[in-house]
Amino acid sequence: MKVIFRLDSSSEIGLGHLMRCLVLAEQYEQDNVVFAMQGLPGNANHKVKEHGYQFIILGDNTTQTLINTINDSIIDLLIFDHYDIDEQFEKTVKDKTGVKILSLDDTYQPHHCDILLNHNIYAKDEQYKDLVPSFCELRCGEKYTLIRDEFKKIKPKSRQINKDNPTAFVSMGGADTTNISVEVLSVLIGFNHITVNLTTTSSNSNINALLEFSQRYSQVHIHIDHQNIAKLMDDSDFAVITPSVTVYEVMSLKLPFIAIQTAENQKYIYHYLERRRWLTLQLFNVKKFTQYVKEILK
Repeated sequence: MKVIFRLDSSSEIGLGHLMRCLVLAEQYEQDNVVFAMQGLPGNANHKVKEHGYQFIILGDNTTQTLINTINDSIIDLLIFDHYDIDEQFEKTVKDKTGVKILSLDDTYQPHHCDILLNHNIYAKDEQYKDLVPSFCELRCGEKYTLIRDEFKKIKPKSRQINKDNPTAFVSMGGADTTNISVEVLSVLIGFNHITVNLTTTSSNSNINALLEFSQRYSQVHIHIDHQNIAKLMDDSDFAVITPSVTVYEVMSLKLPFIAIQTAENQKYIYHYLERRRWLTLQLFNVKKFTQYVKEILK
């Protein structure tokens, strides 16, 4: 079977779509998997090659370009994970090619697809009642959550925070499009005994500012394109993250965390966590964030 993943990554879009599709691609290890992406500024397309998959660079995000790509070979399954590809785009591609479509969604948008995958813990089938065709198969909720293998290999342990020298794991997204990392670090360095490991990627346009910050404060360590995030996270006492797929990773390790919303598409996970009284911030607030850190350290 030949499977095409259609997604993009960039300094503006971030890396979330790419990272979860790389996890999903593991389920098609017996198949011929190809990634179709644009060469946008700050992209992380090299990660596809590092994972051993083929990729095609598209000149634009139009239906005709994608239809031409599909018609150039026999495609059994087309997987969309893209906020700029809507229901009409999907319908046009399906009508012109007849390809089977699986669409990833996390914001309850209309889709014209054969399979709808919402892998988030909050997702419910009934929310898609009038949003997908009657023939669409729904795959929603916790049992479909996409977590990297490196996390599955770690056995969760009972945790007790090292109050004398705690370690904070910080990840505000691979691209950190809102440039919130420095604000988070500025609060954490106020706790002189906290060691900070911040992870980001080469797609982050604010890397130089982060490196300069770490040069001023010896307890702050910046990890760019780190190869074993799971171990770095597991060796920490608590995490500061966005309400994204990273939430499921820290949950799998039973690691205490503070989740700060930085994008509109994170609102569903944010509200899910808020209702269950996890430590959350819809907007970054120095006073509230400081209070949460103190709560965790207690």
